[in-house]
Amino acid sequence: MPQTPVVFFKEDDGGVPLLDWLHRIPRKAAAKCIVAIERLHEMGHELRRPEADLLRDGIHELRVGLQGIHYRMLYFFDGKTAIVLSHGLTKERVVPPREIDLAIRRRATYLANRQRHTFEREYPG
Repeated sequence: MPQTPVVFFKEDDGGVPLLDWLHRIPRKAAAKCIVAIERLHEMGHELRRPEADLLRDGIHELRVGLQGIHYRMLYFFDGKTAIVLSHGLTKERVVPPREIDLAIRRRATYLANRQRHTFEREYPG
């Protein structure tokens, strides 16, 4: 199965929300999230529950748990060309609708200008 490139959404000011979030969460959690991103890279559209799930409107969540805390990274597909990581969050019971809406807005921004809103790294950590 061919690997799907993973890129990070980049804001107009150059900020990369997912990477900023990874630097704010505990180191062990960030390490598990990076492993999950690598798995997403390997599996792409084939990655399913419990590791990933479709939320709504083309927005997916990459799921990581550690010590009872649920870490989620929201992403979307750019066709078969790339997986775009929008941002991360910790959740209680469900991913709040505002977080999904944010990922939807970021997808629209990204699709309007892929080059400007793409941050690529070979290794996400």
